[in-house]
Amino acid sequence: MKAAEEFGPWLARQLKNARKSQTDLAEELGVTRAAVSAWIVGRSVPRDDTIRRIAEVLNTDLETIHTRSTDAQAGLPVSWYHRPGHQDGGREYGNAAAFAFEADVSILAREATQNSLDARLDPVEPVRVRYTLHELTGEALARFREAVDWERLLPHYEALTDDSGKQGKVSRTVSAGLRDMYQHDRLVLLRVDDYNATGLTGGDYDNGLFAAVVRRQLDSNKKDAGAGGSYGLGKATLWASSRLGLVLINSTLSEPHEGRTERRVIGRLDLPWREVEGKEFAGPAWFGRPDPDARAADVARSWWADEETVEKLHLTRESASPGTSFLIVGAHDVASLAPVIGTVDEEETTEDDDSVHRMHARLVEALGRNFWAAMTGSGNHKPHLEASVRSYRNGEVLIAEERVDPVVTQPSRTRALRAFLEGNTVERLTAPGQVARTTVQLNVPLHGGPVRGGVPHEAVLLVTHAEDADGRPNRLVSMRGNRMTVKDSPVTNVPIGTNPFQAILLTGRAAGQAATGAEAAEEFLRASEPPEHNKWGQTEELRLSYSPSAHRRIASLTTAANNAVRDLVAVPRAKRRSGGEAKIAGRLKVGGGTAKKARPTGAAVLPELDNVDALIDETGAWSVTVDLRVSSGIDTDRPVTPVAKFDVRSGPRPAAPWKDLVAVSGCEVVDGAVYLVPGSRKAVFRGVTDVSRHPVRAQLTGLVVELRSGKGEQA
Repeated sequence: MKAAEEFGPWLARQLKNARKSQTDLAEELGVTRAAVSAWIVGRSVPRDDTIRRIAEVLNTDLETIHTRSTDAQAGLPVSWYHRPGHQDGGREYGNAAAFAFEADVSILAREATQNSLDARLDPVEPVRVRYTLHELTGEALARFREAVDWERLLPHYEALTDDSGKQGKVSRTVSAGLRDMYQHDRLVLLRVDDYNATGLTGGDYDNGLFAAVVRRQLDSNKKDAGAGGSYGLGKATLWASSRLGLVLINSTLSEPHEGRTERRVIGRLDLPWREVEGKEFAGPAWFGRPDPDARAADVARSWWADEETVEKLHLTRESASPGTSFLIVGAHDVASLAPVIGTVDEEETTEDDDSVHRMHARLVEALGRNFWAAMTGSGNHKPHLEASVRSYRNGEVLIAEERVDPVVTQPSRTRALRAFLEGNTVERLTAPGQVARTTVQLNVPLHGGPVRGGVPHEAVLLVTHAEDADGRPNRLVSMRGNRMTVKDSPVTNVPIGTNPFQAILLTGRAAGQAATGAEAAEEFLRASEPPEHNKWGQTEELRLSYSPSAHRRIASLTTAANNAVRDLVAVPRAKRRSGGEAKIAGRLKVGGGTAKKARPTGAAVLPELDNVDALIDETGAWSVTVDLRVSSGIDTDRPVTPVAKFDVRSGPRPAAPWKDLVAVSGCEVVDGAVYLVPGSRKAVFRGVTDVSRHPVRAQLTGLVVELRSGKGEQA
């Protein structure tokens, strides 16, 4: 059982809640003002008979005073406070920050988990994040509505639905949420819990984490250069993911506030301007206890709830480990909405009955895709993050808790990062399962300084062979300190015959403690990220903090990284004869024979193959450029038809039809045939295969290109 709070701070807060002064209490107890002051500061404690009288004054029981695990109930009741309309007549029809992101659970998972990573308390241990979907129906839904004082909220929702045609997207979303809840007697809650995090510390209105999240907009309150967020927009995804604009919060603090750490509770409602019973309301509302120190009696602040209350609000945390629980009321996912197939009322549409299952799966997928590196550890290197998803219906397990495993979601990349953490990398890939490592230079510019010069930083580049479970191959994933995926881009112009691979670029702190210029790189790259934190490039912050041309350093880093990847994966010259490039150069056929056979004379003479370049582009198609040497004896009126086929070990070669076939120089392409320009001694054409008609993945086989005499059918 948790130790009781000190008597003095507890009594001071009860007097504050009851709007009593120390003098008031002294008069009601018949003691001196100095005696009460001594209790408050902890110099003494009251006798048992005095404690009984204090319980009577506070209208509470002796157990509450002795355990001091919750506030006395004599204070002002918990209720909703709605911000009055602006005196100057201004109106906001929604929180602009919420429009920066779609109401997509994959985006929510990225933004909320990033915030949890940034709030990690013990840097040696991982922060643990759990997503819980809970579908309420029937009596369970009725009990929850009672716990959130729904009757006081309903008039405000009705004011929006009555005028939804005039107030835009937010009102229409709220109307859809209410309709779904009442017509189908169903409400989905989505709770995001983190542990080993700082919690929402600080006062209700001070410059702290609590005020930044609950009271303010565009306040990230993140000073660390390695933090993922910097705009203060990510928290808005919590409210954007609620059809009702309602989020409840329960935080366990890493630093005491008012002498306590557990069950600091508050709710926030984000709605547009509305008029209810003749009164105008500006938008947001808070679910809390009226603040006795506020100038207006109806200003609500957070309160210290008892265990029964947090249970009714579905905010019970599993342990006393610091962190915060956010409960999104009326959670929805724009990507999970689907009409019911079958006979329904013409005016009635609903979500697929399996939408909770879909949201569960999308959360797991998003966590694995964005945070596989943060969830990867090895040996003495513990992961930064542990994440899981579970789903319930009316308190019963619907989908058992599923821990996101990076080895399952991103096997090759996880192998590469583990090899780096363990120091088991090689200079070049020579066998399956190996991880090649090199460094790439980033010259970090100085703050507001000259364009030239700066702080050198060595980013780490890792390359390993790809596995099918990784998704698209031949990609470069980039990240910095908190190891969240920032960029995921294709590596183009990969040499032909290259085995499928995955590459990782670790910058800033992610490059390791010994990396030169890591802190400067963290700050620089963080300034180059947009609110979505999904790329590095020109931003207003980068322009103002460094220089208008600072983004060119990032372009240089990207170019250097891609060049380094191509160098690491290129097949050495001595080995290319048995690789994919040999399959191209050695098996290009002219008129049914090889290029080395003696050419027939007369009209059937075909041009010679001079050079062939081929690669697999980012779509998975073969892109081939062919140079032809044209001798004087060739009939330029007779076209040649290039035909592409997949190279297989046995049986007929499957065709690889062209998607595009274009002339580059010395020829023309008409209906899939190449016509040589009279008098030209060289012709170049380029072809790209139709990946939609590939019988196998291009990465798994070679390619054979034949030249056929005449205007034939495309293979």
